[in-house]
Amino acid sequence: MAKVKGDIIIDIEKCKGCELCIEACPQGSLETSRKVNNKGYLYIVKVEDTCTGCTNCALVCPEGGITVYRKTEKGKEQIAKISNVTKDMELKVN
Repeated sequence: MAKVKGDIIIDIEKCKGCELCIEACPQGSLETSRKVNNKGYLYIVKVEDTCTGCTNCALVCPEGGITVYRKTEKGKEQIAKISNVTKDMELKVN
């Protein structure tokens, strides 16, 4: 079975450094930066190339600042982006 590769993009200006995504990542791909964003928060960065695109980090991010991609034979395909959640939501993951 082929190993699934994923990638994430973190909007560091939305990140408030709550670390929920770090706790949710089963691969240990994330950690807190040593730098602050424009709002003064220590933001989260990807440090390990072990991401599988599981979407756990995007699902727990209260700011909706994480976009998840999975690398396929066709290239990189966006599979999850959670944003502006103010009520019940429906999520489709391929």
